[in-house]
Amino acid sequence: MSLRTTLDFMLYDWLDSVSLTERARFAEHTRETFDATLDMCERIARDRYAPFNRLVDIQEPRIEGDRVVLPEATYLAHKAYAESGMLSATQSFESGGMQLPCTMEAAANAFFACASVGINSSLLTTCNANLLMTHGTARQQEVFARQEYAGHWSGTMCLSEPQAGSSLSDMTTRALPDSNSGTVSWEQDVLGPRYRLSGNKMWISSGDHELTDNIVHLVLAKIPDSEGKLIAGTRGISLFIVPKHLVSSEGELTGVRNDVALAGLNHKLGWRGTTNTLLNFGEGKYPVDGRAGAIGYLVGQPGKGLACMFHMMNQVRIAVGMGAAALGLAGYYASLDYARHRPQGRPHTGAGKDAAQPQVLIIEHADVKRMLLAQKTYSEGALALGLYCSKLVDEQQTGEAGSADEARLLLELLTPIVKSWPSEWCLEANSLAIQVHGGYGYTRDFPVEQYWRDNRLNMIHEGAHGIQALDLLGRKVLMEGGRGLQLLAARIQATMAKAASHPQLAEFAQALGAAAQKVSHATQAAWSTGNPQQALANAVPYMQAMGHTVLAWIWLDQACCALAADSGLQQTATQGRLGCTQYFYRYELPKISAWLNVVTARDMTCADFPEGAF
Repeated sequence: MSLRTTLDFMLYDWLDSVSLTERARFAEHTRETFDATLDMCERIARDRYAPFNRLVDIQEPRIEGDRVVLPEATYLAHKAYAESGMLSATQSFESGGMQLPCTMEAAANAFFACASVGINSSLLTTCNANLLMTHGTARQQEVFARQEYAGHWSGTMCLSEPQAGSSLSDMTTRALPDSNSGTVSWEQDVLGPRYRLSGNKMWISSGDHELTDNIVHLVLAKIPDSEGKLIAGTRGISLFIVPKHLVSSEGELTGVRNDVALAGLNHKLGWRGTTNTLLNFGEGKYPVDGRAGAIGYLVGQPGKGLACMFHMMNQVRIAVGMGAAALGLAGYYASLDYARHRPQGRPHTGAGKDAAQPQVLIIEHADVKRMLLAQKTYSEGALALGLYCSKLVDEQQTGEAGSADEARLLLELLTPIVKSWPSEWCLEANSLAIQVHGGYGYTRDFPVEQYWRDNRLNMIHEGAHGIQALDLLGRKVLMEGGRGLQLLAARIQATMAKAASHPQLAEFAQALGAAAQKVSHATQAAWSTGNPQQALANAVPYMQAMGHTVLAWIWLDQACCALAADSGLQQTATQGRLGCTQYFYRYELPKISAWLNVVTARDMTCADFPEGAF
């Protein structure tokens, strides 16, 4: 099956996304307008992205003077994407958007990630603008977000620092109120309280380039207290708009360069088509009014910057999971095509192999089928999870009060999983794609080694695996008295009830119920002593087990849907979905017992291992 046919099943048969058009927000859409969006994005991805995936991997961004140079293909791809309207796909018609459901936006963007994730650098721009539409002032929205949605400007998120990494409480970038009135008119105060920022930010995707006329950096920094000291922890963190080029209150470029300097490009394992930078804010390379300090405008309230930024980060985390799934599928499609055309080996007979017999295609070998089936199950399952979470976003934003609140809490619980599970297991899918190719898989003559390199970033991207695990077990499962877990359990039970009407699914329903019980028991056991050090010592195995249980539920629910329409298994697509479900339950779900054993026992083997013993 192609990505399009897989999306059609998930969107229309399984998730019933067309029912969203019954809501006022999406009333002007139909199945036809949804299909037209998918058609458009599939065409652009095929024509402007896929042919240049290897090119942007080889021709990495480079610095010439003060410029970052990218291949021409990147400019053309960005232009095509911006002209498609997808940057503002979910925004209202009044704002110039397409007013699409988030579910459809996520599905449409999967084509670009599958075609070339290295070129597809527009994600942060959309999420940056979405944050401003939620937390920014009306003027900030008009001046900055609208330009981003139009594709004239692009956006970033600047969190990490060289010395702090993911530990945001240790950041040292500071912001001081700006009282100078010189070249920059005080009239610009309509853009928000104005500050001067100084500090360094690391790992900034799309941090510098010339794809657009301006770059809107969203920067986390600390406002010192009355004694000039930075507040410890995260309480003092605020959020600022820091444009690369200063703008007037009407949103016009002033011709003045802000004090934001490119300090270097990071040369990455994958995603080589997208710049990744170290940025220096306020070092004095581009002084404004004769003074060092990057001009920034406060977003929201002082000290509340992290809460604002999480609005963007959580959107990006779902997108990271979707991107990982798309890369997993790209590798799967490539290795499936290879296996269908590569002859090697002969079948075993009772007397061994007969060398006189013709070779068979490697797809006829059981172990190759195992590797292909694992890839298909991981990647399509991850794609389904990402779309399910995207529909929860739609439900939270447009559903009735009760269902919207349930969607909010369920999304909180699933966000660490939708980011981390695809990042781990679709990377494994890419590894298996290399294995299917044999020695050829390690060469640049075939695309699968690049897919693996590109996907390896996602386990680190937007919160490393361990951070997501700590968030899940340390916070999300405990929220509101564990109500999120209760909501998930209820949905699992509903799927088990549906499966009861299909004899082929009886064993899987029983296994899912047992798995859910094990996760529940492990959650209680981990926190039974009330000691966070013990509870969280095995947070990653817990997240792996929870993720596998969630994916088992996702696959069983899809199997129920497929069998409801094709109980006789007449369609190969139904056979494929039932086969994936069977594979996951028999080969993958049993793994959770080993992961949960150490969680339940609060095993301290890793936590207590002495540093010197390494």
